[in-house]
Amino acid sequence: MEFTVQQIADLLQGKVEGDNSVKVRTLAKIEEAQQGALAFLSNPKYEAHLYSTNASAIIVSEQLKLKGAVHATLIRVEDPYSSFSTLLHYYQTALLASKTGVEEPCFIGQGSQIGENHYRGAFSYIGNNCKIGENVRIFPQAYIGDNVQIGDNTTIFAGVKLYANTVVGSNCTIHSGAVIGSDGFGWAPQPDGSYKAVPQIGNVVLEDNISIGANTAIDCATMGSTIIRKGSKIDNLVQIAHNVEVGQHTVIASQSGISGSTKVGDNCVIAGQVGIVGHISIANKTTIGAQSGVSKSVKQEGLIIQGSPAFDYKQNLRAMTVFRKLPELQRDLELLKGKV
Repeated sequence: MEFTVQQIADLLQGKVEGDNSVKVRTLAKIEEAQQGALAFLSNPKYEAHLYSTNASAIIVSEQLKLKGAVHATLIRVEDPYSSFSTLLHYYQTALLASKTGVEEPCFIGQGSQIGENHYRGAFSYIGNNCKIGENVRIFPQAYIGDNVQIGDNTTIFAGVKLYANTVVGSNCTIHSGAVIGSDGFGWAPQPDGSYKAVPQIGNVVLEDNISIGANTAIDCATMGSTIIRKGSKIDNLVQIAHNVEVGQHTVIASQSGISGSTKVGDNCVIAGQVGIVGHISIANKTTIGAQSGVSKSVKQEGLIIQGSPAFDYKQNLRAMTVFRKLPELQRDLELLKGKV
């Protein structure tokens, strides 16, 4: 794919500074870009590359004041990072749009329906009575169980497993290796010390505009639904247990786990390696720092918490300062005891 700088500027509502007829055919980092590439400058620490890069065009801030000669054509925008992200989105969408038709062998069950302009990769499997929308991309070796529903413009990458009765909204992306709808971790202890499986007969519902990372597992509900609300983004290697509800536009980073029946609010940020116990609630706009353990409900909106057990971020920092001084404090205490 090849575009002129002016075409890109029009898309981003930016202003061209230099030759607007220059053509670009790829995207690259500013420090690595070669002729024909489009790069961007957002972080000031990379500004030195602006004057030495081989990129044909660079997206920069409209506020940037040049400190030297620039050989590339500039596209000035309000927010370079956001603008470059927009371009990446269009680029990825164009690549996905090139995937159409049906590769063989693949399978679709009885009573299943799939919309126009779809793609089914080789060895993909679609069960019985599924309802799949338009412009859906199902990559090779994906498994879609019986009675699954998938909305328009959703992409299911290679190796994804959607268990029976899963509901996936429109404009969703599920990355390779994700498992949606596997059994919740339900075991009833028996008098003899063994465990008996509690049947998990619910499902998983992913609303619109959701991204699920690679090798993430979202368990079905024991009864009812495990629900991920619209706009939420879940990283790779995340575990979400049965009957959990994740609110709108919440982000969850890698290696975090949420135990059963916990309710996470809207616009929350859960950093990496966070563990949240079951049957609690997390208020809207809560931020949980990396490696925190949350053992009780967070009722006040907008809190930033950290630690294990997690509590107010600033208090946690003060506590850690004291913790680091414990050896000195113990020594001082022993000296005082010796003088008493």
